[in-house]
Amino acid sequence: MTDADELDFRFLAENSADVICRYGLDRRLHYVSPSSLHVLGWTPEEMTAMEPFASVLPEDVPALAAAIEQNLASATASPVITRMVKRDGTIIWVEITARVVRDSTGEPVETVTTVRDISERKLVEQELAALALTDGLTGIANRRAFDESLEREWRRTLREGSQMSLLLLDIDRFKPFNDNYGHQVGDDCLRAVASAIAGVVRSTDVVARYGGEEIGIILPSSDMGGAIEAAEKIRVAVEDLQITHEENPEGGGRITVSIGVATALARQGGTMRMPESLLLAADNALYKAKHEGRNRFATSLLLAHHEK
Repeated sequence: MTDADELDFRFLAENSADVICRYGLDRRLHYVSPSSLHVLGWTPEEMTAMEPFASVLPEDVPALAAAIEQNLASATASPVITRMVKRDGTIIWVEITARVVRDSTGEPVETVTTVRDISERKLVEQELAALALTDGLTGIANRRAFDESLEREWRRTLREGSQMSLLLLDIDRFKPFNDNYGHQVGDDCLRAVASAIAGVVRSTDVVARYGGEEIGIILPSSDMGGAIEAAEKIRVAVEDLQITHEENPEGGGRITVSIGVATALARQGGTMRMPESLLLAADNALYKAKHEGRNRFATSLLLAHHEK
């Protein structure tokens, strides 16, 4: 690099909002732009004294190092997204681009990296991703999130030879409730029921609007006993809302729910291979609960094929 090139580089680096670094062939930082203080909280002098990747979140280091090495080997400069720890302990998302500087013979001389704070962009992406998996009316998970979670938990259950449970519930006589009190009150009722359910299940359980007034609850690693306990807690929590429903005599003139409880055990000799089997079992149990008088739960058990 000529003296003029060096001056141009310094001017650009010292007026950039991004952090610009120069790594030597010894893999040490030889230069860090002043913006490091604003972006990361570290002065350039402090950063040049650090070990390589010292400010990168430890669990992200292997993937980042591999990505940078791949970029350098292929002479590309594809951005790598990772997390870094600021001096105050705050974790931020950054986009790192690494470029190899070569001499006139093509031999590498150093690597110039650009570090850009993309935390706001990642926050927007995460919010959009959450919205895509959230039911707009109730605030619980939507059908897409339910399907993805059910598939994931089913595969884990088969792989580990463990068990899982699924609850499907319906608000009893919800159509007459809507017709009698209006759709706005019906929507308020759905929100209240969803909130009551979410308040009594485990943090690891997935509560989702399955369709209409039907709600599904996925219970990972839960046996039949645990599923029955969860179903009864949910039934009581909804009953305790004390929402008037004159067209529901089985519930004493209040909003109640019927619940189908299904548990899948992954065992050698089991034949059920798809999560749809668990859904069908829960749906059949829900039909049974309604047929037997509503405001109650019914159960079903199936054996799934354990994958070795």
